[in-house]
Amino acid sequence: MELRHLRYFVAVAEELSFTRAAQRLHIGQPPLSQQIQALEAEVGARLLERSKRWVRLTEAGKLFLDDARRVLALSEQAMQTARRAQRGEAGELRIGFTFSTPFTPLFATVINRYRQRYPGVTLTLHEMATLPQIEALPARTLDLGFVRPPEVAVLDTVRMTTLRQDPLLLVLPVGHPLAQQEVVAARELQGLPFVMYPPTAGTGIYHQILRLCRAVGFEPQIAMEAGEVSSIIGLVAAGCGISILPGSFNSIRMEGVCYRALAEPEATTTLLLAQRKDETSPLVEAFVALALAAAQEEQRRT
Repeated sequence: MELRHLRYFVAVAEELSFTRAAQRLHIGQPPLSQQIQALEAEVGARLLERSKRWVRLTEAGKLFLDDARRVLALSEQAMQTARRAQRGEAGELRIGFTFSTPFTPLFATVINRYRQRYPGVTLTLHEMATLPQIEALPARTLDLGFVRPPEVAVLDTVRMTTLRQDPLLLVLPVGHPLAQQEVVAARELQGLPFVMYPPTAGTGIYHQILRLCRAVGFEPQIAMEAGEVSSIIGLVAAGCGISILPGSFNSIRMEGVCYRALAEPEATTTLLLAQRKDETSPLVEAFVALALAAAQEEQRRT
């Protein structure tokens, strides 16, 4: 049974005339009659009663008509959905983001704009460190990722696009002597206890801190490790040490903590949008285009 057979039957059932149905379908009347007879044979039930003067639906035909209309409506809906997906207007996007990403205004701008422009697309958001995101892209469990520069070499199958630069900020207890300075040089942190993400967390910031300290001649003394940024800031407030975090986190205002700029020009981190290099999905292409446009707008304002 083909969809055209259902369309033929619906036309005859609605017109109650083979002549008018044939005109409506732009086919000849004899082929239409043959197709209806073939449909009845395949269904195994008489759907229409006909004479030279009239056509009537049988009881089986009335019930079949309801289902035929539903099938045709579903097929039309399926075609419309496929066309919308081809235009990047329907489907699902699975997007990863690092712990600091939601604190950047750009992230909220991109997500809100995308939802407004493509309401038929389901956005599934996953908070993940950078390395797990990069591994999830070729595995096709993520479609896009907001990431920070990874320490390891990026897989050949992953493309990175720069969205924005964020300063790295020193996080201090308010009573710390260095809190009296507006700008602190990295060499002044030698000998101080650090509170950091664990190296196994897969965050790029861990290795950035190591490079920053080693560049001025010392290894950071890691006093405590915490997997959540709120825990790191809380431990700094408790006097357990200092930390260095992306500047987007300075919106987290916790009593007993202050943020200070670092003097080194390289004390920055980049927000990147990661995707598969062989990606052909219109949904991904539309999201990347929107994210880049928002990033360019942000740069023009700053």
